[in-house]
Amino acid sequence: MITIIDYGMGNLKSVYKAFRKVGTEAVITSDPKVIDDASAIVLPGVGAFRDCMNNLNGLHVTDPILRSIEKGKPYLGICLGLQILFSKSEEFGSNPGLGVIRGSVKRFPENGLKVPHMGWNAVKLLRTPPIFSDIEDGSFFYFVHSYYVSAEDESVISGSTEYGIDFTSMIWKDNIFATQFHPEKSQQLGLKLLSAFSEFVKKEG
Repeated sequence: MITIIDYGMGNLKSVYKAFRKVGTEAVITSDPKVIDDASAIVLPGVGAFRDCMNNLNGLHVTDPILRSIEKGKPYLGICLGLQILFSKSEEFGSNPGLGVIRGSVKRFPENGLKVPHMGWNAVKLLRTPPIFSDIEDGSFFYFVHSYYVSAEDESVISGSTEYGIDFTSMIWKDNIFATQFHPEKSQQLGLKLLSAFSEFVKKEG
């Protein structure tokens, strides 16, 4: 069962409905045991990095998430669910993340463009993860964010997007997939990505 983690932030119902639309059963939960028993986990999110980590820690779901990743279970992070994989964020000072991916979360520079970066933008493929196997290079997805991730190990980067700077919009490392954009808000291509993730979970299962 794909488990969508409820930590009080994020478009949980939108993500749940999107999975249901592609024929995938999913459950929304904040129960550590359910997360431990899940075949795959999805962590969507919008809002502040620090609040996200505080909520995850307060609900005692941080360890189950890390155990799940370490066991090789598929993980899909969306927006904030991508950012918290990193070592730290500079939002509201320096705040530690899960530390699964070495690197930091930085605010877009003041370069005359509006922040947050909001709307449709193209994803340039650097490596093609299984969840992007049927999606063309340069396809457009929907973004809403003021911060972006900077990975120390560039080999984890699978997609980039240009918004004043070239920033990482997708990562892939083994069982870990994460996007800065919102598949659940990206119409047919977003549904195709979620369907491909579901197929990956079945194969891994």
